[in-house]
Amino acid sequence: MTVTVPPVTAPPPLTATAVTPEELAAAHGLTLSGARPTLPRYVAQLWERRHFVTAYATARMQATYSAARLGQVWHLATPLLNAAVYYFIFGVIMNAGNRVADYIPFLITGVFVWDFIGSSINAGTRAVHSNLGLVRALHFPRAALPLSTVIQLFQQLLVTMGALVILLLAFGQMPAPSWLLVVPALLLAAVFCAGCALAMARIGSKNPDVSQLMPFILRTWMYSSGVMWSIESTLKSDHLPHWVTTALQLNPAAVYIDLMRFALIDSFKAHSLPPHVWLIAVGWALIAGIGGFVFFWKAEEEYGRG
Repeated sequence: MTVTVPPVTAPPPLTATAVTPEELAAAHGLTLSGARPTLPRYVAQLWERRHFVTAYATARMQATYSAARLGQVWHLATPLLNAAVYYFIFGVIMNAGNRVADYIPFLITGVFVWDFIGSSINAGTRAVHSNLGLVRALHFPRAALPLSTVIQLFQQLLVTMGALVILLLAFGQMPAPSWLLVVPALLLAAVFCAGCALAMARIGSKNPDVSQLMPFILRTWMYSSGVMWSIESTLKSDHLPHWVTTALQLNPAAVYIDLMRFALIDSFKAHSLPPHVWLIAVGWALIAGIGGFVFFWKAEEEYGRG
């Protein structure tokens, strides 16, 4: 009996298909970790985490002076001490108060508002770089970090506003309907600060040395914002180049400070505030708020690398 063995044939050669890793991942429903979402989706993700943003801001505020013996009192003491120093230098030594009626209310209002603006931008510069561990460990919209710093400082500002009102009453400023203008003025200033903090957070994340320069930049900005002296009086008495005059009048920090002074101080209410000041305030808030947010979002997938 003979057994017939079928011939052994070689299997067909394997053909390699040109499949890229991206196509293979997409075919199995995988997405790139940390990829930048669309702008509407990014806003939606940020809104979904709004409770985290506010809770993180509150925790930061409580922890800021937790090691200090006076604790939260420093939220109030810091701008008051700054105002006392500026009054001694500018009000007493340099006689800046002679050009300004109600100089002490004028000064403390400017100091309180500037403290919020300057601190927000300075803290925003370090918001991402100082939280690299959190950025690399968890996936969340990175804009939550600079926004939480602004919210934290805005919460501190609301606390100190109570002390500002008491001081204004002590120096003869009486409540008036114009005090209600404080609300839109502060909200516009907060939007402006948030946009600036977002923009500086992106710059600071790639160039940490910028945070070392910010105190000098902010100090120069403060001195040109009329915190301790009256821009209006200076423009009337000094012959300045036109571009300097325009820059001083359009200075966003000076605009928000003037809005607060007009709302709270009687001598400012004596002359009506030009309507274009509110337009400038809204314009700066929109430019900084929208521009800063988009500028930060553009680099969303780059934060934490390197």
